Amino acid sequence: MRKLLITVLAACTGLAGSATLAGAGLFSATGMVIAILADDLFVGEAEGHLSGAGTLAIKSQRNPAVSCLGQFTSSAERGGSGQLRCSDGTAATFHFKRLSVFRSYGVGSFSRGSMSFAYGLTAEEAGPYLILPEGKKLAHNGTELELVDL
Repeated sequence: MRKLLITVLAACTGLAGSATLAGAGLFSATGMVIAILADDLFVGEAEGHLSGAGTLAIKSQRNPAVSCLGQFTSSAERGGSGQLRCSDGTAATFHFKRLSVFRSYGVGSFSRGSMSFAYGLTAEEAGPYLILPEGKKLAHNGTELELVDL
């Protein structure tokens, strides 16, 4: 009887531990987002969940007071789509193609112009997927990404 009670207690503890881990993000992934919105560089993170839903938060490198929050849904077959709202009142809608579960790229319509972005890619990897302003390139200044003259 004692052995059965210990087994049941261990199983319940294991299940409770699993629920806690799942709530803490066991079934989600976070990756870097590099985005160009109306010729401005935005950098941040997106978190995607096993269900295909996710959230993102990015901030302007030119004007750090401007930040954007958004939501998206995705699937392996159809790619994904989402919306973004920024602290300055601007908004965007976007769609993307998944390169893998943890990597994607896309484009969208921003209320001040076009939008392109990459998720889960380094600056070098993201380059071919981003529509950079004419005469600019992405560079890392040692601490952050920035748009610099060619």
